[in-house]
Parts: sequence; structure tokens; C-alpha cells
Amino acid sequence: MSLQSIEVRKLTPTIGAEISGVDIAAGISNSQFEQIHQALLDNLVIFFRDQDITLDQHKDFGRHFGKLHVHPQPSVPVEGHPDVIAVKADENSTRVSGQYWHSDVTCDLEPPMGSILHLLEVPENGGGDTLFGNMYAAYEALSEPMRKFLDGLTAHHDGEHFRPRTSDTSKEFPRAEHPVVRTHPETGRKALFVNRIFTTEIVGFSKEESDALLEMLYRHIEKPAWQCRFKWEPNSIAFWDNRSVLHNAMWDYFPQRRFGYRVTVCGDKPY
Repeated sequence: MSLQSIEVRKLTPTIGAEISGVDIAAGISNSQFEQIHQALLDNLVIFFRDQDITLDQHKDFGRHFGKLHVHPQPSVPVEGHPDVIAVKADENSTRVSGQYWHSDVTCDLEPPMGSILHLLEVPENGGGDTLFGNMYAAYEALSEPMRKFLDGLTAHHDGEHFRPRTSDTSKEFPRAEHPVVRTHPETGRKALFVNRIFTTEIVGFSKEESDALLEMLYRHIEKPAWQCRFKWEPNSIAFWDNRSVLHNAMWDYFPQRRFGYRVTVCGDKPY
């Protein structure tokens, strides 16, 4: 085995893999980048353990995959790092980021390609796992008539649909219209692309029709059959493909503390 080879251990047959043989703080080679990139495409979400990295090293790793995304309204901004989000929950929290099934910032005209979350602190008594769902599998599990019905439909996504505005009124959440079924730009596979946090309505339908169809899709995409569950440790990293994955951060550890940083990679317009 080459010294630059990585090891990939699948968590489930359909989604998730743990990567070893990588020291992100030291930087990754071109060969390692290609292998990590392929592992992400193959497994949709990949995980790294024991990665003691700085914010700059975190960002450098993200830049291998594209330009870094700046969140329109971060809940916990990081001074001096507009392209980093702090992910924090403790005894004072009334809600936590990502606690419902969603894909990140789908209200953007060009939603992120992927997100890279590095946790430094995890709940001391357990909890705080993140669940990830395979939206290729969710789409493919639908009946052929339903797949044909959904292909070509679009939906509105609104950043203020599910979360309160921050105190900075100078910034606004974007709004966008995206296909209900998107085609992944690298794999060519189709994936469902709606979520509870950002999707507000299916275009051209009455409110009653739209609400009923979206609720059916939400219940479908949230089934355990195409999920994996990641148990965090300090200095673990999760890197998920935002184009084909939904995720849900479990808030089952109140009032304990969970803290880390997220870097997000820019994406393209869904089609």
C-alpha cells in the first residue's frame, strides 16, 4: 500500500464511511485528495477521527474541494473568519443548529456542495449523534409512477421559513426555486431535494396539495432504511455531500455542552 493511500471502512452498505490514514493538520497530497473525493462520492458522508486542527487548517482542507461558502445569517459567527460557523449548544440553548432533517442552506440560488464539521467538545454522558440520509436511495425507493410525477416539479426554498432572523437586520436570507428531484453534477444520479427547514411549497400546486405532497416526501426521506448514525468523539470530523444527503443533529444531551466549527464548500445551481 502506498504511503499516501487512505483506508475506507463503510458504516452501512448504502451510506457513510470512516476514513483513516489522513492527517489533515499536515495537509493532504493530490493522491489523498482524489481518494477522499471519490470516497465522498461513493459514500455520501465520510468521517475522520483524531484530527487536531486549527481553523486555518480546517479551511485549507475545505478549499481542496472548492471555494468556501459564507453563510447569509450564521447563528454563531466567528470573528475574523466569515467562512466559518461555530456550532454550539449548552445549558443556555433554546434550540440547536440542524436539529431537524435538512440539507444546508438550500435557500441559496447555488446551495453548498458540502459541509465539513469538526467537533472539539462532545456531551460527556453521550448523545449529540448526527444522522445522515441517502437521498439517492430515497428517490429510487419510490414507485415508478411517483418518480415520473416528481421529475420536473420545482419547489420554493426560503431561509426564514424555519428559523428566526438574527439581530442583524441588514442581512436577509435568500430565497430560491429548485427541482424537487435534482441530478448530481458529478455522479449523474437523481436525488430528492426537499427538506423541512427550507422548503415552503411545490410550485403550481394549491397549499393543501403542496402540504400533503411535501409531508409524504418528508416522512419518506426520513425513514431509517437509508440512514447512518455517527457517534462523535472530540476532534472528529464529518464531511457530507450536501447535494445527495440530508442530516439531523440529535439534541438529546441538554444541558450538556457540544461545540465545534463548520466550514462549508460552495456548490452550483441544482438541475
